[in-house]
Amino acid sequence: MELTGAEIFVRCLADEGVEYVFGYPGGAVLHIYDAIYKQDKVEHILVRHEQAATHAADGYARSSGKPGVCLVTSGPGATNAVTGIATAYMDSIPMVVFTGQVPTSLIGNDAFQEVDSVGITRPCVKHNFLVKDVKDLAETIKKAFYIATTGRPGPVVVDIPKDVTANKCEYSYPKRVKMRSYNPVVKGNQRQIQKAVELMLEAKRPMVYTGGGVILDRGAKQLTDLVKKLNFPITNTLMGLGGYPATDRQFLGMLGMHGTYEANMAMHNCDVLIAIGARFDDRVTGNIEKFCPTARIIHVDIDPASISKNVKVDVPIVGGVSSVLKDMLEALATNGGKPDQTALAEWWKQIEEWRSVDCLKYDRSNNNVIKPQYVVEQLYEVTKGNAIVTSDVGQHQMFAAQFYKFDKPYRWINSGGLGTMGFGLPAAMGAQFANPKDTVACVTGEGSIQMCIQELSTCLQYGLPIKIVALNNRYLGMVRQWQEFFYQGRYSMSYMDALPDFVKLAESYGHVGIRVEKPEDVRGALEDAMIKYKDRCVFLDFVTDQTENVYPMIPAGAGLNEMILV
Repeated sequence: MELTGAEIFVRCLADEGVEYVFGYPGGAVLHIYDAIYKQDKVEHILVRHEQAATHAADGYARSSGKPGVCLVTSGPGATNAVTGIATAYMDSIPMVVFTGQVPTSLIGNDAFQEVDSVGITRPCVKHNFLVKDVKDLAETIKKAFYIATTGRPGPVVVDIPKDVTANKCEYSYPKRVKMRSYNPVVKGNQRQIQKAVELMLEAKRPMVYTGGGVILDRGAKQLTDLVKKLNFPITNTLMGLGGYPATDRQFLGMLGMHGTYEANMAMHNCDVLIAIGARFDDRVTGNIEKFCPTARIIHVDIDPASISKNVKVDVPIVGGVSSVLKDMLEALATNGGKPDQTALAEWWKQIEEWRSVDCLKYDRSNNNVIKPQYVVEQLYEVTKGNAIVTSDVGQHQMFAAQFYKFDKPYRWINSGGLGTMGFGLPAAMGAQFANPKDTVACVTGEGSIQMCIQELSTCLQYGLPIKIVALNNRYLGMVRQWQEFFYQGRYSMSYMDALPDFVKLAESYGHVGIRVEKPEDVRGALEDAMIKYKDRCVFLDFVTDQTENVYPMIPAGAGLNEMILV
């Protein structure tokens, strides 16, 4: 039987096992939307803006481990999606984005709602396709999912002209595809793994530094087993939180610009650094010339382009994190050796001295103002650390990362690489669809939440009981903090004047709104949101201290040992 391209599109998604497509209709994709209407295997989620479609697909992917899928129309639909595509690209999130396109005969004619989607997205995708013949559609979709989910994951764009969705051909969806030019390495080199194990056993002051690659490759268990076996200290990047239990003694907290004193000092003074699924980005390394000056470095990464890209390493290992960690554990068992226990004990003694600084302490004496850190601490206690927490970008993001202890992967969802305001709420929607029985909390600021606040309408339509925890300090908090530190207090355009009444706004969308102005009311409001309004979307507007800053902080150009602590 011959099917239209639109019918083939839907059949492909069903055969690929796709549960949800996040999207927004328009002229170029109406054939596809008609085909979606006629079936019930794939559910379409109508967002209110194409950027939100990409962020929702992203949040779904990060919290489920499955690829996120979204569908937008041509022209402005495609350009609105670019921010979300770039967000996923920077954080290596598996996603397939389908964009409509004008008919093939009009491509290049400046037709109504035409943009060069392939050209525009080329710098921020893992790969993209323009389908010119309906006979190529099914195989292209299969390739898109294969590329998005293998090797270093990332977003793939498939641009589909309207006439391709109308034309017909026989349907056949490939069970697998093979691409001569794309063969990602999964298994690590055994000789390099043996070298790494020998170097680890020689270490006097070891440090394990892990990133989002551990979570993306489902390597959290193997990582925990390795770190426990060696009794080494460990730190996670912002993207890696949850890859190792945050409540465990060996965990030193997050590292980097707003990392803990003990994590950064241990990094700076270590003699062997084991970097796993991390890319040595600038927010982690600080001044590259001052980074880990005495360390020999082992680097495990699925992407060969990331090895020695920013920091020269001594033992490179290209391969999947879970596979390499498994091989490391086997090599350790075969080797039978143990690290120098005397040196390790001295190293831990030094680390505990750094830890005693208590770098995350804050002033709890003022009972008249809500501290943002306190809100996150109470959120952690009320949810018992079991919530899926999304965030936007800014001070609230850092407070969430510092004060919510993530013991499991797939629980912390934020835009790390691109730093996208507006990410939190739609990402929470995607996470809630992926995990309907879990509590999903979006920690945000009064600036970020307004970027995609229209998605409160989507939350109502689909009954999503997301808890929005807004740390409202009436400033673009991180901008204000930098202006205070480095621009002599010239607060240029960082004050959020003329804010809406978030309680009334939430209520106008059909949700529950709660305004909290006193510290003693914080816990009760959170408990009401989680218990009394368990099945409702709740907007918690916490009026927080306008002057609070995120500490520690490493200024631009400084090393990991040059932190501002207070």
